[in-house]
Amino acid sequence: MPDLIQYPVINIMALTNQQKKKLKTHAHSLKPVVMLGQSGLSNTVLDEIEQAIEHHELIKVKIAAADRDEKKELIQKIAEQTQSEIVQTIGFMAVFYRENSDKKAYS
Repeated sequence: MPDLIQYPVINIMALTNQQKKKLKTHAHSLKPVVMLGQSGLSNTVLDEIEQAIEHHELIKVKIAAADRDEKKELIQKIAEQTQSEIVQTIGFMAVFYRENSDKKAYS
C-alpha cells in the first residue's frame, strides 16, 4: 500500500453520547458520499473523503472489505488520516464527523 497523505492535525474533542445520538439521527437519511472498493484506501480515495468531510462535516462511507477485521482497520485509518470521529458503524457503512469551524451545521 502506498504511503498515505498526512493532513494537518486538528484538535478533536471526543463526542459525548448525546452528541453521537444527535449525529446518528442526522446521518440516518444520508447516502454514502464515498464508496471504498476492493482496491483499498488510496490517496485518491482519502482525498475524496477529506473533501467530503470538509464540505459536509458529517459523511457516510460504504466500505467493501473482505472481513470484519479488515473493515475495522480501514475505518480506523480513515478516522486517523482525516482527523475525524467515528460516529457509527453498521454493516458496510461507517459515519464520520469532523466539525468545520466555518459551518458548524451540527453543533
